[in-house]
Amino acid sequence: MAEGLMKKFYGHDAYVQSAGVYNDLDIDGFAIAVCAEIGVELERHKSRSFEEMQQWGDDLSGFDLVVALSPASQRQVLELTRIYHLEVEYWPIMDPSGLGETRDAKLSVYRQVRDQLVERMRARFGPPTH
Repeated sequence: MAEGLMKKFYGHDAYVQSAGVYNDLDIDGFAIAVCAEIGVELERHKSRSFEEMQQWGDDLSGFDLVVALSPASQRQVLELTRIYHLEVEYWPIMDPSGLGETRDAKLSVYRQVRDQLVERMRARFGPPTH
């Protein structure tokens, strides 16, 4: 979700790549739905692991900033980047998976996560440029 929001708000002003501790394969349908509400298309987005990202040529040493959205990803990023000079930030964003009993409740939780990400991005990178 974060990669799609960054690309929508800041275009090609920065190179953005999404990765995590695990390969989640397809993006969650609720994330797709709540991002579509604000014009962010995630249907074709695939999630990859840090290991896959590096195998495909995106070495973490080439990035200026890594934003970790979970304690597990923060730990792994700090381990993987300990020999590189790059900034690592941890944004404590709520994990929406498994929350909410009904479809409407789940969508509400995912909207909260989307809005938390948008707020963090605006605070860190300024108003959207696109």
